[in-house]
Amino acid sequence: MIVNELDGLVRLSELDDAWRVTGHGPRLRAVEQGAVKLRERLASGSRVSAARSLPLTTLPYPTRYAFNGAATSLAPFVILTHRALLVQFMQRGALKHLLFNPTDIEGSRTTPYFARLAETLPKSIEPLIVKKFDTLEAQLASLGISSNDIDYVAFDHFHTQDLRGLLGTQDGSRKARFANAKLIAQRSEWTDWDDLHPVQRAWFVEDGKKGIETSQVVLIDGDVLVGDGVMLVRTPGHTSGNQTLFVNTEQGIWGTSECGTSADNWTPHESRISGLRSLCLKQDLEVLINANTPEWGADQYTSMILERTIASRVKAAPRFVQMLPSSEVTAHFIAPGLKPTWSFGGIQVGRLSKVATSVAAAAE
Repeated sequence: MIVNELDGLVRLSELDDAWRVTGHGPRLRAVEQGAVKLRERLASGSRVSAARSLPLTTLPYPTRYAFNGAATSLAPFVILTHRALLVQFMQRGALKHLLFNPTDIEGSRTTPYFARLAETLPKSIEPLIVKKFDTLEAQLASLGISSNDIDYVAFDHFHTQDLRGLLGTQDGSRKARFANAKLIAQRSEWTDWDDLHPVQRAWFVEDGKKGIETSQVVLIDGDVLVGDGVMLVRTPGHTSGNQTLFVNTEQGIWGTSECGTSADNWTPHESRISGLRSLCLKQDLEVLINANTPEWGADQYTSMILERTIASRVKAAPRFVQMLPSSEVTAHFIAPGLKPTWSFGGIQVGRLSKVATSVAAAAE
């Protein structure tokens, strides 16, 4: 079933019944079974042409959230590296580009939690923990891709996001960064943003979609095939409309989301971070959620089992799965003992094709 012929998205139904199951235990089992079918569908199909991680920033993040209170380290913060992901793929014979998590870094600084945190940290420490990278547009240009080549943008969730610069505003005060791109978003979270619950407010830029140009917004309810080898799958829990990007590559299936903050979150029984393995064994937990929002903890756990079921195993470390955190815990001197047991550092697979519009844009 086509969500919208013009949008090019195909609705997937393998998990529809599973998410309707009542009771968290039965729902977990049903979702896991449905995820097996969805994995088979993705793995047996075409692969994406290429995928590239594009680092955007590093930031401090409470250790108790990153590992759901399991880590025994006294370090109050870990350092996360936040990345966007460029995916090049075919859709009905045409070359397409998706940008996942193209965060407006300056706009994200107004997120209430991080704005308050910045006020408490000494200014002298910021250069030590916040690393600056080339702009997203500059990184794309270095790959031969212009901002006009981006066909779709999507986020795993809308925490810290300010969409006004991404989509442009109706009054013309802000121009769209990716003028030809459609934003794919889960309807549930899009609606939540209009009237936030107190437990949500610290993590959303309240006016982040105020006055935006909505003609390019595509709202979905559930799971979609975006193109050959590319799926957006609902993974509720961290937020109501959390979604995970899965791509089928020559390295197997990769997933990316912020349900977890390290490879250890999806495989805590194999973790060398003190506290994670012992807590999970004591409490009979198979995964550790990224726990800064208490909205739907059980469903977030279920979503991580879904992710772990679909993603392929890491060939060099088969105890772990290819779930790349969109904000990944990165070894740092301020967080002793909190280096992930396995670190991804991003995705770089396939060979990018350069497109004609990129050449034209570079000449302007």
